[in-house]
Amino acid sequence: MISTASGNRECQSGEFCRPTDLTVVDVFCLIGQRVLGGLESRGVLRKISDMLEIIMKRIDTLSKMSNSSESHRLEELSSALHRFQPVGLVERIQAIAQNVSDMAVRLEQILKNTNIPARGRDGVTGQCDVPKDPRYPDCASKVDWMRARWTSDPCYSFYGVDGSDCSFLVYLSEVEWFCPPLAWKNQSSHPTSSSLPKRQAYFRSDLSLLLERVGSGKESLSFMRRRMRRLAAQWAAAARRLDERLRGQYREQKRILVHVGFLTEESGDVFSPKVLKGGPLGEMVQWADILTTLHVLGHNLKISLSVKELQGSLGVPPGRGSCPLTGPLPFDLIYTDYHGLQQMKQHMGLSFRQHRCHIRVIDTFGTEPAYNNEEYATLHGYRTNWGYWNLNCKQYMTMFPHTPDNSFMGFVTEELNQTERFNIRRGKVNNMAVVYGKEASMWKGEEKLLTILHRYMDIHGTVYYEAQRPPEVPAFVRNHGLLPQQELQQLLRKAKLFLGFGFPYEGPAPLEAIANGCVFLQPKFSPPHSSLNHEFFRGKPTSREVSSQHPYTEQYIGKPHVITVDFNNSQEFEMAVQDILKEKVEPFIPYEYTCEGMLERVNAYIQHQDFCRHSSPFPTANESRSWPGNPPTPFLQLPNSTALIWAPNITAPACWPPLSALRLFLSSEDSSCVKTCQDAGLICEPSYFPFINNMEAFNGLNAQCESLEAEKNHVFPAVQVDSRECFQQKEPLLFSCAGVSAKHQRLCPCRDYLHGQVALCRDCL
Repeated sequence: MISTASGNRECQSGEFCRPTDLTVVDVFCLIGQRVLGGLESRGVLRKISDMLEIIMKRIDTLSKMSNSSESHRLEELSSALHRFQPVGLVERIQAIAQNVSDMAVRLEQILKNTNIPARGRDGVTGQCDVPKDPRYPDCASKVDWMRARWTSDPCYSFYGVDGSDCSFLVYLSEVEWFCPPLAWKNQSSHPTSSSLPKRQAYFRSDLSLLLERVGSGKESLSFMRRRMRRLAAQWAAAARRLDERLRGQYREQKRILVHVGFLTEESGDVFSPKVLKGGPLGEMVQWADILTTLHVLGHNLKISLSVKELQGSLGVPPGRGSCPLTGPLPFDLIYTDYHGLQQMKQHMGLSFRQHRCHIRVIDTFGTEPAYNNEEYATLHGYRTNWGYWNLNCKQYMTMFPHTPDNSFMGFVTEELNQTERFNIRRGKVNNMAVVYGKEASMWKGEEKLLTILHRYMDIHGTVYYEAQRPPEVPAFVRNHGLLPQQELQQLLRKAKLFLGFGFPYEGPAPLEAIANGCVFLQPKFSPPHSSLNHEFFRGKPTSREVSSQHPYTEQYIGKPHVITVDFNNSQEFEMAVQDILKEKVEPFIPYEYTCEGMLERVNAYIQHQDFCRHSSPFPTANESRSWPGNPPTPFLQLPNSTALIWAPNITAPACWPPLSALRLFLSSEDSSCVKTCQDAGLICEPSYFPFINNMEAFNGLNAQCESLEAEKNHVFPAVQVDSRECFQQKEPLLFSCAGVSAKHQRLCPCRDYLHGQVALCRDCL
């Protein structure tokens, strides 16, 4: 350590003191102590030289300042110069720097030409030759890299690297584990999750601690806090009901970090300035509900809204992110988004790869396996700006159940009590319509449809404007401007119709309208919109085809609450309006979008999903111990069906959802497993793919394989129709419900699901 002139702090190893803390005498003392005291490290003199160079640069910067706004820094310079005894200061430091640099070069030459043993960090003398161990094939190349680049990131010095081969080997064996443990060092184990005692989670009904942690420093956070307060009573009631249903079940309390990347200044935080100007609120609605869910479920929650908070929470060493974390990961789960994922990768170094199984990514539109696997995406044209993270695709959590390859996170819709429902029935205005569109651009080109609608209904809008009425909104529309959430709710409770123009896609507003007793009228897309034909989806990591503005409401809710028609057909549109006028529609919320439904779903994920556990390879029928009684297959055909199930008398491997829910089908050509399972009234379950990726499954489905090969392809396991060749999946990250091929029939693992809770099977709770 270097003693400073002030005597009140010390510079730690690997840290440069501020130039105002050092005197010239200190520098000479440092040289005498570190160099004359022994050859403790080859890098010491180089470090001193670097330090003096930094001092020179800072003094030169200060001396060039002349404007009055920097007067306080000039005063600092003056004080520093007095403390340095400044007569001939610059010349003296330059001379010292040159001498130290020369000494470093000469010392390096001497050490290379002698057999003086190097000294390790703990003072133990040893030659520190680079070991040749076949179990650590990258050790030598990593040492070479460290020799050339160890000064490229301050985090290496933070871990004690000082330029010597001994320090490189200590670092590479104890911090990064590319080299074998050194015989003269105390052995240290690979950091693992902290072994804190497990605690039980208890439901919470008080949100005050959560509101305090969220804060209110920006408008986006204020919006989220308002939503939390408004729904607080509903969350508390839902928690009581679910607690009753789960009574007796042990729920482990998890340590959870929530890093909202898109709200950080480092990502630009483009949402906060738009909250009061009609900007998109769907993401903030979802994040507010995620935070509330995790808090109400009773978990230990840490919220991060900046990269600095993220670094502090994770234990990131100082520097540019090249080094692993300083200790075990202090969290069981980390919820973030794509912005946060990028920030974590940048600052966690090698630890990102080690700990990414703990991450859950809030992903609005979803990520399919073909886009997620980096090597496959690059080779086959699926590379986008957002995919290629090599996660288990169930780690991506979506706003709606787009594809079963991902986990459905969702959000909540405000529920009505009996009094509110009665008031809605009494107060509905049969000829009142509200248009879905807060931005004027969404109304452009829609005057023809609005004119037809105006024949039957009074039309209301909520388009944001500052001074002048937007010209895109026709004069016969009553525009209320942007409304606070509660006022919008009141408007929807009076209206009969909620009209969508096709954009925005898949937001929360249609569910809110349906929950308040409106009929949602939306356009059908023909052909469906996708990344192949529509700019909005281009670059998103999915090939999903969107059949309407809001496919979830079309598929899972439908008539009479949701009407989907071709808006290009004026006659069809007008007939739909006439039919809506005749309908009496009650408020409706799917259970999965209630507070209780979201608590139930997320609780099941937290208690059962584990992407850090590596399952053992699936046993084959050739192993005599495979199945009790040695039957040829663990699968059994359902009566009066082509589907296979897991045989009840065969012990099922550990799996969630449990294998008792498995229904295995062979798809038709040019059909995804999503559609194959859907046609059978089921849901594709990607967690089952490892258990059906075998010859027993092909034989059970009567695939008549003439050959069996294993390859990387996002439609495998499958049968090639023409040649009857069967293909197993070689890369587990490519197991995909969404994949489709005109040449193949796919093996599709399906499961049942709870009514109103598509994410969970009947045996999942």
